[in-house]
Amino acid sequence: MATVRDWFFSLITVAVFGITLVVFDVAGRVALWFGLRPFEWVMAGLQSSLLVVFRISNVRFDVEGLDGFDSKGGYLFISNHQSMYDIPIFGGILTKNFPKYVAKKSLAKGIPSISLNLRRGANALIDRGDRDQAIDAIREMARECQRRNVAAVIFPEGTRSRDGSLGTYRVAGVAALMDGAPDLEIIPTVIDGSWKVFANNMFPIPFCTRVRVKFGEPIPRRSDEDPDEIVQRCRQWAVDQLAVWHHSDDTPA
Repeated sequence: MATVRDWFFSLITVAVFGITLVVFDVAGRVALWFGLRPFEWVMAGLQSSLLVVFRISNVRFDVEGLDGFDSKGGYLFISNHQSMYDIPIFGGILTKNFPKYVAKKSLAKGIPSISLNLRRGANALIDRGDRDQAIDAIREMARECQRRNVAAVIFPEGTRSRDGSLGTYRVAGVAALMDGAPDLEIIPTVIDGSWKVFANNMFPIPFCTRVRVKFGEPIPRRSDEDPDEIVQRCRQWAVDQLAVWHHSDDTPA
């Protein structure tokens, strides 16, 4: 019965998901006539709407730590990466921070709304086979984020986890982000459960999936900071938080 239920609600979710992408793609193209900020508001609406869309399959969200930083303004978010769903999670939660993302170039075409946002929304599109290009793109995005006082998000694992496990955090991209925006505080972030939503490419989406997001305390910037130390600090914080969550899941009620 659970499988039938999963498929039933998944088909509805996917249909509404597709319609939402098409509608916001048109709205985004219109908004671009008026400038970047109107476009950002439309894309914020897109990402918020996508969180609502997945509630059709009863995807639930638990968010912690939002009271630790300003709901507006620029920060550097360093997070683990479990699925494509992580993008609207950040954008839908941090609507007034207008987060920018580091993403591979191939995602900048072929996907309504999402490709448009990545391509025209001042994000860093990188070629994984060209390290110098990637570093330059990340650094330039960071500069713009600091100049405009908006947020930047980086997933230093470099790829999505297929089973929720935490991979190695790479330093180079984070170092470029920190170098480009030396005045923006760093916020370690951890996401758990989003991998389940896309584990089967949404066919089906497990009904009642629980997605948890936690933002850590902002890390102030220093002139003598070490990117390696910052990256390991953010990863260890994520390891510890995931352990707490998983232990609570295993503890009998």
